[in-house]
Amino acid sequence: MQLSFERRVLPKIYALAISRGVTAVSENLFVSVSAGGFTGVGELAGTNVAGGETCDTGMADLRAFWDDSMGALAISEIDRRARLAGLRPRVMAALDVALWDRFGKLCGQPLWRLFGLSRQAVPTSITVGINPPEVVREQTAEMLRRTGCRHLKIKLGNKAGIEADQASFLAAAEAARPFHVGLRVDANGGWDLAGARRMMPWLAERGVAYVEQPLPQGAEDQLPELFRSRPLPLFVDESCSLASDVPKLADRVDGINLKLMKTGGLTEALRLVAAARAHGLQTMIGCMSESSVSISAGAAIGALFDHIDLDSHLNLRQDPAQGAALVDGVVQPPATPGHGARLNHA
Repeated sequence: MQLSFERRVLPKIYALAISRGVTAVSENLFVSVSAGGFTGVGELAGTNVAGGETCDTGMADLRAFWDDSMGALAISEIDRRARLAGLRPRVMAALDVALWDRFGKLCGQPLWRLFGLSRQAVPTSITVGINPPEVVREQTAEMLRRTGCRHLKIKLGNKAGIEADQASFLAAAEAARPFHVGLRVDANGGWDLAGARRMMPWLAERGVAYVEQPLPQGAEDQLPELFRSRPLPLFVDESCSLASDVPKLADRVDGINLKLMKTGGLTEALRLVAAARAHGLQTMIGCMSESSVSISAGAAIGALFDHIDLDSHLNLRQDPAQGAALVDGVVQPPATPGHGARLNHA
């Protein structure tokens, strides 16, 4: 089994500002695995320079890890070896998704069917970032009009403080009102405990469905206090990457947000969902600057989730791939073998 690589620069329609910074463009690495006339494609998306993951490190890490004999191994065994070797999550996701894509093509079946799932899923949200209220208002209306999405995720955690967050939220809610969409909030760890306790009741009074990652990663010991008096469901994202994280969070959150770039692919994603369900938690799947390649892989397991936020491909100036379609607000996986996405020619 042979590996090959292709990197693409993906400018966004709107720079995405969250509590930790702003992203206007992403350089993504596409990894292909080929053998026996079948090729699978995966994606390393949202390169994390601060965390040491770039397209260059991804290629170097995979070349050091991979040997052609691994093609005879089960995907779960390759996942185990990759974790023992210390491969970082984004490059693991690229390899794992490529392996599953090729396996689906080998079997002649879409991944959702191989996993025993249906194509049915709940509608996705679309995300508006942190900006001055007038910009938030304009972007919200344009995105909802263009996509027809039925939920809006509003990023908060503005470094300017709670009042700035409230102004941004009110601008987004006002612009979204004619579209009759559900509202969700993601603070990306941008509040301290006092700020979260102030904002959550305020948001609940304004019809927000849930709040995601109100406290910073590393402040999980403060979650029980927030959880006890929560006026609306509390989800975590950055605080949960692997199935082994779930037991430590199960008594202090309502749900977890899974991302393929955090779990290291579909193999661990299935474990994480199972662990969350075993602990009675709700589930969500999100994304990180991904094209239709990873979005299609996420959509293949979309039937497992209570909430879906697979929208990053909708904010690309030019998606380098074709795959999952947005149908009545639902990101629907293709019925073709594998994850169903394919890269366009550069």
